[in-house]
Amino acid sequence: MEYKQGRYSSYIKPLFAIIDLIIIVASLFFFNTNVIDNYVFASYIGLSWIIIAMSNHFYEIQRHTRIVQIITLLLKQFILLSIVLYAFIGFFKQPNVSRLTLGGYLFFIFLVVSIFKFTSYILLKKYRAILGGNRRNVVVIGSNNRTKNLITIFNTRSDFGYIFKAKFNVKSGNFSLDNCFDFIRENNIDEIYFSAKELTNKQINRLIDFADNNLRELKFIPDDKDIFSKKLKYEYYDYIPILSLREIPLQDPINKFLKRLFDIVFSTFIIVFILSWLTPILAILIKLESEGPVFFKQSRNGFNYEEFECYKFRSMTPNANAHIHQATRNDQRITKMGKFLRKTSLDELPQFFNVLYGDMSVVGPRPHMVSHTNMYAKRIDKFMVRHFVKPGITGLAQTTGFRGEVESDNDIIGRVKYDIFYIENWSLLLDLKIILQTAQNAIRGEDKAY
Repeated sequence: MEYKQGRYSSYIKPLFAIIDLIIIVASLFFFNTNVIDNYVFASYIGLSWIIIAMSNHFYEIQRHTRIVQIITLLLKQFILLSIVLYAFIGFFKQPNVSRLTLGGYLFFIFLVVSIFKFTSYILLKKYRAILGGNRRNVVVIGSNNRTKNLITIFNTRSDFGYIFKAKFNVKSGNFSLDNCFDFIRENNIDEIYFSAKELTNKQINRLIDFADNNLRELKFIPDDKDIFSKKLKYEYYDYIPILSLREIPLQDPINKFLKRLFDIVFSTFIIVFILSWLTPILAILIKLESEGPVFFKQSRNGFNYEEFECYKFRSMTPNANAHIHQATRNDQRITKMGKFLRKTSLDELPQFFNVLYGDMSVVGPRPHMVSHTNMYAKRIDKFMVRHFVKPGITGLAQTTGFRGEVESDNDIIGRVKYDIFYIENWSLLLDLKIILQTAQNAIRGEDKAY
């Protein structure tokens, strides 16, 4: 079974954010505002810009976003920024600051940032329309006025960057969801659009399960009735309303950039200040007890179902079943030193190199052995949703009692539920909470840490 999720130029939006910050901070030094310390003021402006942009979704410019929406975002962003900047005068007691010069600075950066934003928006559209880059393969399920209009948009608005591959007529006598699924797999389809009013609840559930388990994005074309009780992401492609089933915060490039930045800083700190001196000590203790390598590596499935080599300190005697059978309670393969390493979770520390390489994150769904992943993907519903994000050294499921050996299907079902909750509700604060909880559990010791 093949799993695929499109790559959508994840670094474009963070790059735009960095350029905006450079414009905003660099421009300040061309205006004599009489601030006591320009560097403090520049740091204040930069931090304020990031916080406002995140709350304002300033960089949420999609391929189908309209010009009027960009203008609205710009006005909201700079109105809030101006309030924050003038608050700096009173908060930091800066009576000599020139209000007029500060106003000129705000107008200047508003003009430059606006020009850059519209220019980049137009250039990206030209890139899709003329050079054929940043494209997504799509199919449409259903045949009515809205699906026909949507297909027309896909075919005529080349600047949106969608490649329409097929339409499936639900009302035809030979319609089959299985045929749709085969086509989607065989043609590397990225997104599935379907008319909600033409499918039965059973068909919709099958479609949802297929999209979740095969890492495809699923989007609704709603009917005229407000029948959806779940909070869904609502967008417009020109004038066609589209609903997205699952909004994943880490698919947003800004959030992805922040998480990656945190991962790099945190893993570098652990590697430099802990692993640099702890590794030689543990290596000696591991080698003294049993022959074999200090490190153990194992193929596991990560983001987008791709395989990578996951590193650990070796906690077992070398054996042929290490890549097949999970460790169990009182497992005879585990060495005395290995038992200590596993109880304290120290055996996981080399995975900070996986984080630094980009295969893993500090926090995320725990990766499974390839053989187990293939088994659970077929047996456990929505198991594949876990692969929408990078796997983690620790995760929400691990801190809530679902770590270690899978003794029954209920264990893996519970793990999947917590992993999906994490994926749909990610925030940096949640990551920090999970890291602190993991540290507390490691100090106290856990029953399933064996």
